Amino acid sequence: MALLRQTTLILAVTFLLGAAAAVETELLRGFTATPSRSDSVFQPILRDPTGNFSMGFLRINGSGLALAVVHVASSEPLWSADLADPARLSDRTELSFNGSLVISDPSTGVLWSTRTDGDRVVLLNSSDLQMQKTDPPAVLWQSFHFPTNTIVQNQNFTSNMSLVSSNGLYTMSLGDNFIGLYANFERGKEQMYWKHGALEARATIVEGAGPIYAQVNSDGYLAMYQNSSTAVDIETFSSFQKAVDSFVLVRLEPDGNLKGYYWNGSEWVMDYRAISDFCELPSPCGSYGLCARDNDSCTCLDNHTEPHSGGCGYGSGDLCEARTYNVHFRVLRRSGVELPYKELMGYQTVSSLEQCESICESNCRCWGAVYNNASGSCYVLDYPVQTLMSVDDETKLGYFKVISETGHRGKGYRIGFGVGVSMWVMLGLVVVGAIFGFGYYRRWRRRRGVSAYLEEANKVSPGPYKDLGSASFRSIEMSSG
Repeated sequence: MALLRQTTLILAVTFLLGAAAAVETELLRGFTATPSRSDSVFQPILRDPTGNFSMGFLRINGSGLALAVVHVASSEPLWSADLADPARLSDRTELSFNGSLVISDPSTGVLWSTRTDGDRVVLLNSSDLQMQKTDPPAVLWQSFHFPTNTIVQNQNFTSNMSLVSSNGLYTMSLGDNFIGLYANFERGKEQMYWKHGALEARATIVEGAGPIYAQVNSDGYLAMYQNSSTAVDIETFSSFQKAVDSFVLVRLEPDGNLKGYYWNGSEWVMDYRAISDFCELPSPCGSYGLCARDNDSCTCLDNHTEPHSGGCGYGSGDLCEARTYNVHFRVLRRSGVELPYKELMGYQTVSSLEQCESICESNCRCWGAVYNNASGSCYVLDYPVQTLMSVDDETKLGYFKVISETGHRGKGYRIGFGVGVSMWVMLGLVVVGAIFGFGYYRRWRRRRGVSAYLEEANKVSPGPYKDLGSASFRSIEMSSG
């Protein structure tokens, strides 16, 4: 299966590389480049010695711009600079090198920088973009230390790094002895949904002997190491020990799955996926969805709403803010449901469904709870409800809080109610302000009449006079636009 494209970066990437001499093999101090006005989606600036990889400007959705390293044969981005703000496709946007590699434009200033004092920039045949010092030789900065959503073969992935999916919802990072995938369904919170621990079949992880690191091997596996060339764990791919002579990578996809691929000369072939069951993905059917494992189909928890790309049509919001304004939320209950990654979640043991529901009901940070009547386990969701799995066990029950986007009257939490209250409060303040303002205006008119009389009589005015038509005032007024 061909490698899925990064949807937030590009819909399709086409290369117009031009003459090989037009693309640099190294960047030296004083180098500058600006985006081309051609129709090419990618503008190569720097290439590696083999010509397999290129660094340059990559268009994003037509008008945006990224600095990226791509695999030339497939046009697939492997790395991109983490810009503070999106760069604009403009001839005023500039990539420069004077010790630091910098992207900037006159209106915003510096958008991204390596913050180094190097002598040259090179792209290695491993796809690693490096900032180097020549005397003495040293690597001051390298893109391999700042991965985006992809790690390539022989690239070390350490405990101070993370992969982030192109939609920003999912991350991958290392623990003390495991690789973990996390969902960011609520700002500031992460929920682990997949964990691969070291089986220690080949070596033993020594506590306190240093952090582990992971590496993709071209022989077809993802390995974990600790201060040794001997792997403490191997996660094998389909091509393991089949001597596939190709470029290999692992990518965290927008659906939250971690997948491995190799390039067969004409396309990317999927060689590995961490989560093989569709319904065990973090949110395969979207918010308030229900996934059936027997046929990988999606329905909605309420049995009435039709699922769409974003889930089952319920809004998001702040339940704690709703409580502050004494606005009620609607409750949705469903039997025969289970969390896909419950073994990675904490739970409480309670005596009844009512007790489990009351724990969530009284906590404004709780969006729902799933209760197992057989074991008494109560799993509390501290993030907006995502996809659950359908199971043939009516003793597994779900309690979910719902914020309605439609603003219906009744038990639902109505976004429009809060907006309406705010509008009436603002209208009241305007009326009160108008009353006081009118009174102030009448008093000012009386005082102004006395002031005008004194001025005409060449007597001292009660206060300073500002000429509203003066040049200085006009300049301020115009510049504020």
